[in-house]
Amino acid sequence: MISVAIVTGSTRPGRNNEAVARWVFELATERSDADFELVDIAEYGLPLLDEPLPPSLGKYTHAHTRRWAAKIASFDAYVFVTPEYNHGIPAALKNAIDYLFLEWNNKAAGFVSYAGTGGVRAVAHGRGRALAGEALDVHGLRELRGVQARSGSHQGTERDAGSGNCLGHCTEECQVQGRERRSLSGVGL
Repeated sequence: MISVAIVTGSTRPGRNNEAVARWVFELATERSDADFELVDIAEYGLPLLDEPLPPSLGKYTHAHTRRWAAKIASFDAYVFVTPEYNHGIPAALKNAIDYLFLEWNNKAAGFVSYAGTGGVRAVAHGRGRALAGEALDVHGLRELRGVQARSGSHQGTERDAGSGNCLGHCTEECQVQGRERRSLSGVGL
């Protein structure tokens, strides 16, 4: 069975992101075709990228980077739950993605976004970052309209910008890509 990380996209104090990510995680765990884990980037305390060598070398010098790398490497796919800040993903999420390279390679990545506009611009920005890390983009997109950041409510209207359910689409895509990866490399997930 594949393992999918539901990754928070914000570390902002008083953030609504944690509640939205927990809600996505609860929806995900209703599925039986994958194992899901909530990964909160705030728990890793990543400073602005402070590794002296490029992440593509995988030679990490700091304990916080090695801990983050080990966690991310343990998954087959990722669903990033992100608010939209200034037409993009939050700096904390970009930083967390930029810390690593090999750990994202050839793994599926999808997005659940929210903002006044549904977070579409954040997803466009996030996809660019994930693809730069060699992640395989899942084109299903779940937008959340009307999320109230101040009230802490994650209730709102949902709208699929792609076909079908984003989590289902991501899980199915991960399974296909996982099988392809196993057949090409001869290595299990």
